[in-house]
Amino acid sequence: MVGVALFIAIVVVFQILGSFIRFGPFSVSLVLVPIVVGAAIYGPGTGALLGGAFGVVVIINCINGVDAGGNILWTANPFATAALCLLKGILAGYSSGYVYKKIAVKKKYTAVFVSAVVCPTMNTGIFLTALLFIFRGILADWASAAGADVLYYLFVIIAGMNYLPELCVNIILCPAILRVINAVK
Repeated sequence: MVGVALFIAIVVVFQILGSFIRFGPFSVSLVLVPIVVGAAIYGPGTGALLGGAFGVVVIINCINGVDAGGNILWTANPFATAALCLLKGILAGYSSGYVYKKIAVKKKYTAVFVSAVVCPTMNTGIFLTALLFIFRGILADWASAAGADVLYYLFVIIAGMNYLPELCVNIILCPAILRVINAVK
């Protein structure tokens, strides 16, 4: 219980600090690293809990304007924005823990890499899907302001400036952190 509480605290702090690290208009979710590590250590349920904590902080940032794009989504549809923030965090955490648990039986190191890829992929994939189908008008406005086609803006600009840095951070840091934790145990 104490370990899970510490991971929740780390998730909250990382998400708050990550709000200030930006690639263009997008903040990078450094918080995915402790979500993956916590999910690997404690299981998919804890991954979902950590993802939920991440989602709550994102909702708060959408409401108070720290996340400018999220604030636009919140203003347009608060219910869908809150559901999106929670869903993407919970599923990213759960899926990374589930994948780790299944693969770690045979290959722990491979399990870390795969779960480190699954978490940001699920997080960003759900976000992009919601933009495309729920917030398409806002997405079209953003693309137009950038002088880009909607799909180009969605997959090259948003995914390129948000997903790729998150993926790289996860792939680089998760195995190192998990090795340290395993060495301590």
